[in-house]
Amino acid sequence: MEYSDDDLLWLSGIQHYAFCPRQWALAYIDQQWQDNSLTIEGTWLHRIVDDPFNMDCEEGIVHLRSVPVKSYRLGFYGIADLLELSPLTDTTQKAFTVPKYPGRWSVMPIEYKHGKEKSDDIDEVQLCAQAICLEEMYNIKIDHGAFFYGKTRRRTTISMDDTLRHRVEQLSEEMHKNNQSGTIPDAAPSNKCRSCSLADLCMSPDLRKAPTVSNYLKTLSL
Repeated sequence: MEYSDDDLLWLSGIQHYAFCPRQWALAYIDQQWQDNSLTIEGTWLHRIVDDPFNMDCEEGIVHLRSVPVKSYRLGFYGIADLLELSPLTDTTQKAFTVPKYPGRWSVMPIEYKHGKEKSDDIDEVQLCAQAICLEEMYNIKIDHGAFFYGKTRRRTTISMDDTLRHRVEQLSEEMHKNNQSGTIPDAAPSNKCRSCSLADLCMSPDLRKAPTVSNYLKTLSL
């Protein structure tokens, strides 16, 4: 199955969905958002890479920033923070090419995160989704990706294995089903709520009674 342009969802939403389907639905279906210190810190960190015209080549490694990505198979579009290109020596493998830097390149997407490495896969699914988009767009193969965490100030590399790819595909399918139905999942309070910028909104009595967007809008008119 392939999605159309009208069906595409914002790729970064997969991290929110993996964290909490209700948070994702409030933000991406219902267009509700509130910042907290964590989201503001994340925005501040991204100033480093939010410049698509800032390219460089250091010691044979090319860096491309704010690269648009899209996948009709997953139904996602978005922006990859940073692509790190290394010379590709395997002549049997399809290479990534850049007009400004002639040569054959392999690609490793790198995502900037303000905190530290997570115990779950909410960061990893976002990075893997970026990799799948790039593979589809350029007919290449991406084996690894990396995170740069602002709190620890170090890079963490992950493998784009089959288990992670399958997880991304499952989440994508669920997100599209929820988006098409307009369903806002029920609240499921947990320790995660402490770090969620939408916690107060999510747990408001009126919204907790509203399982769908249409029902929620009715509560606003009462």
